[in-house]
Amino acid sequence: MAETKKAAPSAGGNGMRIDPALVRELAQLLTDNELSEIEVQDGERRIKVARELFGVAPITAPPAPGHVALPAPASAAQPSAEPAAEDISGTTIKSPMVGTAYLSPEPSADAFISVGDSVKAGDTLLIVEAMKVMNPITAPEGGVVKKVLISDGQPVEFDQPLVVIG
Repeated sequence: MAETKKAAPSAGGNGMRIDPALVRELAQLLTDNELSEIEVQDGERRIKVARELFGVAPITAPPAPGHVALPAPASAAQPSAEPAAEDISGTTIKSPMVGTAYLSPEPSADAFISVGDSVKAGDTLLIVEAMKVMNPITAPEGGVVKKVLISDGQPVEFDQPLVVIG
């Protein structure tokens, strides 16, 4: 095996070199497209970039991605959230990413919002943590918080309804 390892770099010197810019670009593609992993191959060179997802659900997702194990629990949670959004008129703010939703800036602090609060455009409604980055979710317009559709520390999916403002 030692000969094979030595032969590969001399035969294909570029096959063993890692391009940091390419790795960064692949990592950015993961983030931008909310993927858990990406792999590219160029001849003998193969680069795989993966990220750890949050909560228990991502641990369940990789073993059964073809079976659609995640949408079953999500569809069980969404019917209760969707009718609530339909019953309440207003603007539904949806998650722009996969992550963990937090209703307050830190565990001991008061929630950003609660039902009945008045908010103005740009006010922080909650935070979605994705890849250890806290992303504030802000009100697109002013109004009154009619319904909070998630709980603190709950994993959220892309485009999942979070809050209804009217």
